[in-house]
Amino acid sequence: MNSSSVAAPVPSSKEKRASRFAKRKLINQIALALSLAAMSFGLFWLAWILWETLRLGLSGISLAVFTEMTPPPNDAGGLANALYGSFVMVALATLVGTPIGIMAGVYLAEYGMKSRLASVTRFVNDILLSAPSIVIGLFVYAVIVAQVKSFSAAAGIVALALIVIPVVIRTTENMLALIPAGLREAAYALGTPKYKVIMSITLRAARAGVVTGILLAVARIAGETAPLLFTALSNQFWTNDLREPMASLPVTIFKFAMSPYENWQKLAWAGVLIITVAVLALNILARVLTRQK
Repeated sequence: MNSSSVAAPVPSSKEKRASRFAKRKLINQIALALSLAAMSFGLFWLAWILWETLRLGLSGISLAVFTEMTPPPNDAGGLANALYGSFVMVALATLVGTPIGIMAGVYLAEYGMKSRLASVTRFVNDILLSAPSIVIGLFVYAVIVAQVKSFSAAAGIVALALIVIPVVIRTTENMLALIPAGLREAAYALGTPKYKVIMSITLRAARAGVVTGILLAVARIAGETAPLLFTALSNQFWTNDLREPMASLPVTIFKFAMSPYENWQKLAWAGVLIITVAVLALNILARVLTRQK
């Protein structure tokens, strides 16, 4: 018999498994290499941004930054009124938006669930989450600023609160959904009313996640510029009146960074460093709370 007519040997099942394993291992190594390359690419730009922020920001940091008002061009001054304005508006927006977000999240997770109202609420919430902040600023401008014919800190607080609310709603609903049903059932078996189950058990069990969502919302609105340009605008002087325009750190940074004056540019970089450190601290705190949970 001719040797050429002999059939080729059929690979055994063990050889097939080894071949599939080698192929999967190769694909895994390629995917891992691409993932590490993408991570390194992102970390490179992040490190560069942080380095430039530290290098240029530290040169402008001084005691006057925290104690003096924003100066005119080519004059000494600080960012005290902008820091105060940002603190007031962010704090009040958080106080306004957080209770609304938590109550809406509790309704979606505990009461509404699959109801029609819950579906509509989730849909609207998703739109607010994905909406650019400038759109929210324009909406508040049309509803409040254009009607009263004056920029005001109160309008800025409303705009920032509208950014806080959807973040807190989504976080609260997701955290409550992670609580085991057995905790609720055990409380119901003891005759506990539903509102007490929510207040004393589910919200308490999910409080680390809810607080994390609130901190992330605060970190987001702390650096928002566009909504405040259309609502609170700015103010070169210190003011406590929420009916008047109020300075804020992001708007001041935007205005000073675009100017040709050296003292304003130094203050802008100092403000960038301050707001970067504040947002970074809030994100780290949120991660720590999540890890402890």
